[in-house]
Amino acid sequence: MCTCIYLNSYGSYFGRNMDIHYSFNEQIIFINKGKEINLKNGNKLLINYSLLGIGTTINDYPLFSDVMNEKGLAIAGLNFLNNAYYFPYIEGKDNITPFELPLYLLGTCSTIEEVKEKLNNISLLNVPFSTKIPLAYLHFMVADLNKSIVIESTKDGLKVYDNDLNVLTNNPEFSYHKNNIYNYLNLSIEDPIHHKFNNISYGQGLIGLPGDYSSMSRFIKVYFVKENIVLNDDPVSQFFYSLDSVLMPLGLVKAKEEFEYTRYQSCYDLKNKKLYYKTYFDRNINCIRFDDFVDKDFQCLRLIKLK
Repeated sequence: MCTCIYLNSYGSYFGRNMDIHYSFNEQIIFINKGKEINLKNGNKLLINYSLLGIGTTINDYPLFSDVMNEKGLAIAGLNFLNNAYYFPYIEGKDNITPFELPLYLLGTCSTIEEVKEKLNNISLLNVPFSTKIPLAYLHFMVADLNKSIVIESTKDGLKVYDNDLNVLTNNPEFSYHKNNIYNYLNLSIEDPIHHKFNNISYGQGLIGLPGDYSSMSRFIKVYFVKENIVLNDDPVSQFFYSLDSVLMPLGLVKAKEEFEYTRYQSCYDLKNKKLYYKTYFDRNINCIRFDDFVDKDFQCLRLIKLK
């Protein structure tokens, strides 16, 4: 389970909580433009824009969970189990696997409009990375310097939604989350006026704001927080405060025999090309810049030391 948000006040910021019950060898990954990637459809992908993000590598192959390119375009994949559907090879389509999609879009596009044009001919291919690594069932949020979209591949085909809410969590489909907002129009940062009772603590206007860790509740809560939180002269901290409102503590959500928790949080400054991140065991805000990888073609840095 994960939460992704986008803020475009005092800059453009995109990022997510990675809520998961296992380590996937999380790393900071940099890829310089000019690198070629072998695609499962048999073609080669030339990376036109440098990439900086978080994910893992297998045999030097980058698998991004969230990533930004040098033009300020970013993408994150979030769990979409039982709703995501991938297709066999379709003649005439750009058949791209879900794990290739971040590389394909950010390696060749610089804006949301260019992404939308690419998506017109994309079909997500049901081919796993390997026999030992099955496909992850995901939907995606993409943002540039001005706006965001949601990409969902279901049995009905590939759907692209303009995301004016600038939030994405997990199931159900994005259209449900967008309509569910209307059930919470009564929420207010202002306290209601009481004619008979005046000894009530502040915060009464927020009665009904969800506080559990389901994807439906996290969507509502983080949307309300990010829309109302005060963005001062430190928007990066304010971005993380928004994500912290739905941070999943270790010990409260059990997945099979393990606990899911927020292993890391990312914040991409799309304008200034910086990646900020925190981990569950290190609450300090760390910063990585494109400039830190000058003259590097491909480099990985370990993100989390497990405890």
